[in-house]
Amino acid sequence: MNQQTVLEFLMEHAARKPVSFHMPGHKGSALYRRFGYGAFLERFMDCDITEIPGADNLFQTEGVLKETQERYAKLYDAERSYLLINGTSGGILASILASVPEGGKLVMARNCHKSVFNALTLGNIQPVYAYPEMIREHGILGEVTAGEIERTLLEHPDAAAVILPSPNYYGICSDIQAIARIVHKHGKILIVDQAHGAHLKWLSRKENGGAGPVCAEEAGADLVINSIHKTLASFTQSAVLNLNSDRVDRYVLEDKLQAVQSTSPSYLLMASLDISARLLEEHEAVLMKEWNENLRFFYEEAKTIPGIRLIEGMENLDASKININTAGLGISAAELENKLMERDIFSELTTGNILMLMTGIGNRRSDFERLLAALKEIGQDGSHQNAPAAGGNGGRMPVRAELFPVPKEKERIPLEEAEGRICASSIIPYPPGIPLICPGEKMAEEDIAYIRALREAGEKVIGVNEKGEVTVGTAARSAASRRGPAL
Repeated sequence: MNQQTVLEFLMEHAARKPVSFHMPGHKGSALYRRFGYGAFLERFMDCDITEIPGADNLFQTEGVLKETQERYAKLYDAERSYLLINGTSGGILASILASVPEGGKLVMARNCHKSVFNALTLGNIQPVYAYPEMIREHGILGEVTAGEIERTLLEHPDAAAVILPSPNYYGICSDIQAIARIVHKHGKILIVDQAHGAHLKWLSRKENGGAGPVCAEEAGADLVINSIHKTLASFTQSAVLNLNSDRVDRYVLEDKLQAVQSTSPSYLLMASLDISARLLEEHEAVLMKEWNENLRFFYEEAKTIPGIRLIEGMENLDASKININTAGLGISAAELENKLMERDIFSELTTGNILMLMTGIGNRRSDFERLLAALKEIGQDGSHQNAPAAGGNGGRMPVRAELFPVPKEKERIPLEEAEGRICASSIIPYPPGIPLICPGEKMAEEDIAYIRALREAGEKVIGVNEKGEVTVGTAARSAASRRGPAL
């Protein structure tokens, strides 16, 4: 039997007319067609061009691309905006490399995305970890407090910048306004990975029926990176970087951007960023009010379903991330995810008992109605009624640990032999892309057991190769006795 190709998979999946509660936020072609962009979809291939005369240049914008960047700057009230075609990851890399000198220190939340750890390697940067609060009731990570950021800056006054995600993967925001005051008091640069909150500026507005956290641009961050594709209307891999202060040299930032982004930027991605900006400019009130109304409708109806428990009511929570605690159903989040997929409803992330469904600007009322109908049906399904409630959070949260210098000399060794060794390359269960073990942390027996269990369950764990090896600092022993090749 021939293996299915990428194209065959995509066409077959689309034919099922699935409901998307995962990224990207446009949720398919209906949003573009609704607001008059069907012609672009019909001429998609014809719009795939390179930098011909009149098409401008992403790395020295003077024409049509400059116009789109200026519109984003106006939308976010930023000093400058930059289109990103390597995702938020490219913006994070450029922001860190422009803010932290080579060999310097970066204060970073311990639950940062893996792209931040990649920047450490590229810039030979030493991390200083700030630890987020634990929401023990649900077994997930919460906000990074301003007090925790101040602690790290007092202990490491030579750090050049601070970076944290807000919202995190579950929609929990940190108090960026308070953090910005502390960071700037210490004379540092604040970078916010707002990959999951590109929509906050508009969805949170009271006039749009919102009541959520403010966006990082309004809260005083110096650099903010937004994944427009995750919750708004652009294509996957497109994002926007906003520069909001003169603490960062924009020419250095622009130089780093051209170093980490493709020299053949996709005009299809940039056109979708253009469309997403136009939708906000022309239809913000309609789209955001509908989104908020649909969220309120779902939360109210979901409360009536036996066994369904939602994470809600937190002041710093972005409600567009629907987090369902499945313990009351007596099944794990992974089991609920499978039951929803059987009904052609696809979610974003499972962590133990928490199933996260990522809503977006393109979700319609019918999507929420299908989800509610499925949850009611699953709740009435007797097959799990006598099952024991799934216990624990099914994952391991980062804890404070002694931090060693990130090894410069590295080797690969079998996972089973890594206890007590210093991690040299992040080990990252994916999703959500948050490292379990970071460079500079010591590998513990329980870490190794947990990684082994994930791999045996078929989960993706970045940082463990096909031979079951991990990258650690070279041990102080003779080269002849090394089990893995030096790197």
